[in-house]
Amino acid sequence: MENNNRLIQLVTENTPQSQLFADYLRQQLDCQVAILSPSNTRKLKADNEGILILLDADHMDDAAMQAWQSHVAERPEASLASFNLRDEDHAVEILSCMHVRGIFYRDDSLPLICKGLRTLQEGQLWMSRSLMGRMLEFYRRHQINAYRPACGLTQRELEIIGLLGSGASNMEIADRLFVSEHTVKSHLYNIFKKIDVHNRLQAVNWARHNLGAPPPVPQKSHHG
Repeated sequence: MENNNRLIQLVTENTPQSQLFADYLRQQLDCQVAILSPSNTRKLKADNEGILILLDADHMDDAAMQAWQSHVAERPEASLASFNLRDEDHAVEILSCMHVRGIFYRDDSLPLICKGLRTLQEGQLWMSRSLMGRMLEFYRRHQINAYRPACGLTQRELEIIGLLGSGASNMEIADRLFVSEHTVKSHLYNIFKKIDVHNRLQAVNWARHNLGAPPPVPQKSHHG
């Protein structure tokens, strides 16, 4: 009974069906399984060995799921998974706004769910390769778009404004980016026009307020 000090909490409506599901998990996984109402985050138990919280996507709206995520964020021993998802598109929706370690679909078999729960209890993720691939692509696009402001700066202009913020001169920028100083001046003219500033200091201040940390800039090897 090595897992009897671990806990799985099913966040779902308490029905005969969910009771049967909980009983099945107890028998198969040899651990404690409790059912909690979706609206009752404060009944989350303390457990030093780890709590796995399964959110029922069929019985929870976005606000309820976010409330559970906020509560779990304060509990390092707890992790989230979600079950009864419609399909992979639904999983992408959930994963794009929540830190969920495991995904289970409506048509998953009970033995498959048990296999996934054991994997999660071992501290690993449980989701398909195709879903992971889609999420990596989602975060890659999000990272790019989060830095690209609405004023439409190009990637090269972003690099230049980043170097500007580091105090580089036009000649140093040209040297770093392997372009002519004339090209740098042309880019700066376009940048100033797009973001409606008149000098380098204003451009740097605009970048700090609107862009945060600049993107990585290609490094040029130092000459001896």
